[in-house]
Order: sequence, then structure tokens, then C-alpha cells
Amino acid sequence: MFVFFDWKGIVHHEFVPHGHMVNKQLCQEVLAHLRDAVHRKKPEFWENQTWMLHHDSAPAHMSLLIRSYLAKHQTSVVTHPPYSPDLAPADFFLFPNLKTTLKGHCFQTIEEIQENVIRELRAITESAFQEALQQCKKCWERCITSRGDLL
Repeated sequence: MFVFFDWKGIVHHEFVPHGHMVNKQLCQEVLAHLRDAVHRKKPEFWENQTWMLHHDSAPAHMSLLIRSYLAKHQTSVVTHPPYSPDLAPADFFLFPNLKTTLKGHCFQTIEEIQENVIRELRAITESAFQEALQQCKKCWERCITSRGDLL
């Protein structure tokens, strides 16, 4: 699953098609969909080009194809230090939150899983997103203060 969010909530989400692998080509398609979503849902950020993308340093995200695509479309990217899941809000906030709410439920189909995931994503409050990003900011500040050394 790809999920993009800001301090107000989900901007775009997309499931990896059944049988597909997450690779640079799929990432490029998803980024095109994200650009459309930002254009529709965040026109003020789109018009003045103030939106930024923060994704981790997964190989598909760091490929030349993706970096070229983002440069071509003048998308600002917040670089992510390697081996730092504590600095990725999706890893310390979003996915654990989803796992907690869905834990213990049995689903019969992939579609049923997807419906429940979407319902849970929509149930996350704006204040929860704001708190998570504030926590991320604190982690980034500690990382900068310690010059990247483990605390």
C-alpha cells in the first residue's frame, strides 16, 4: 500500500495491484497519481509549488528513474537518512496504527481487507496526524542535534 499524508490527513492512497511488486515503474505511476491528487486536493500548494515529498530510502524510491521523474516535475524531496525508521511517520505512526485497529479481525477477501484499511485511514483524526508530525519533527531535531549519532 502507498499512503501519502500531510498534517491534515490522507492526501492519496493506493493499493499495490495483486501480483505486482513494488518497483521503480510502479512507484512512478503512483507518483503521477499523487501529483494529480495534490493538484486536486491541495491547489494552494500546487500553485505555489510548496508541497514536498518525504519518502524513505527504499531502493525503488531512490532509483534514477524516480529521482529523474521528481526532478523533471520540480517536486521537492525531503531526504531521508538510511536506517532511520524512527524518522518516517508512516513507519512509527501510520502503519502501526492501522495494524493495531485491524489486529484480530479475519477477512475473507483482499477487497474486504482494503475496505477496512480505507475505513481505518479515514477514521484517523486530523489531530492525530498533527501529533505524529510534531513527534517526527522532534525526532529530526534530536538527530540533527546529535549529528546523526545514535542516542
